[in-house]
Amino acid sequence: MARKAGSLVIFIVDASGSMALNRMNAAKGAAVNLLAEAYQSRDKVCLISFQGEFAQVLLPPTRSIAMAKNRLERMPCGGGSPLAHALNQAAQVGMTAQKTGDVGEVLCVCISDGRANVPLSVSVGEADPDAPPMDKAELKEEVLNTAKMLGTLKNFKLLMLDTENKFVSTGVAKEIAAAAQGKYHYIPKASDKAIGNVASQAIADLKG
Repeated sequence: MARKAGSLVIFIVDASGSMALNRMNAAKGAAVNLLAEAYQSRDKVCLISFQGEFAQVLLPPTRSIAMAKNRLERMPCGGGSPLAHALNQAAQVGMTAQKTGDVGEVLCVCISDGRANVPLSVSVGEADPDAPPMDKAELKEEVLNTAKMLGTLKNFKLLMLDTENKFVSTGVAKEIAAAAQGKYHYIPKASDKAIGNVASQAIADLKG
């Protein structure tokens, strides 16, 4: 009887801009709740936040609820939105976990309005100072291409939880989900309960 490999749930949380605080608090609550559930099903949870010029892995894949709470409390907020870098980081963390650990499925749960304004070259420190800055269309294309790459990885799924207020909706989060062949949910009032419920359901669907 082979042990079934657990899943890795990677939270990718937008900590940039104006909605950051309530979005962050909701994500923190959801992550802690999911960790408690994951603990029983041998799943791991990882947390990547993105703001300023780059994304960072705040919590490497773990089953430790205490460690998660600790890292979550010290999460930085504000600044730009380096979404392409965040998706890239999630791909790297997930692939590494699949290679080295007992991880089968990787579910990336991205809580964001889908808008990016920091190019990948800036995030990884390879920006050409003489090159003209990327415009909105180029930034969007870069994010969609990164999402497509994520969608081609074995046993990877992307779940986009769109927190954008509808009257200013750009629909980008939906396009990102489609590019990654993932799932999309619109949760404008993103409470930790709402996020947790949708994520729990998505995890159950993945395993079903």
